[in-house]
Amino acid sequence: MTASLKDIESISTILGSETVFKGTMKFSKPLKIDGKYEGRIESEGFLYIEEGAEVRADIQVGSIVVGGIVYGDIEASEKLEMLSTGQVIGNIRTAKLKIADGVKFEGKCDMISDPESVDVFSVPVDQLKQDHNEL
Repeated sequence: MTASLKDIESISTILGSETVFKGTMKFSKPLKIDGKYEGRIESEGFLYIEEGAEVRADIQVGSIVVGGIVYGDIEASEKLEMLSTGQVIGNIRTAKLKIADGVKFEGKCDMISDPESVDVFSVPVDQLKQDHNEL
């Protein structure tokens, strides 16, 4: 599940290493952050956080590669990859996860098995038992 060369080559927007940006960012084409960012990031697309980048944001994307530092929660509906230089201080939620040796991760991890699945904490026990028996 390593970040595909196709994903990396398709990056059309880069916030360079000298860039400092604050606010809410929404994008559709792949984005790479080399600098500093603070706020919120929302996209169904691909986000690449380069080694040396510092992001202080809650992130909600399709897929993400973390090579820099992220302070905040990350939700990746497709996949999340943490490179050996990556650090995540926050909670993560994703369908697929790859963590390299040397990663610093402080938080909890929630794996998305099926986005349309039943939330076991909001459904009555009788319904869960019935659904299980039907399997």
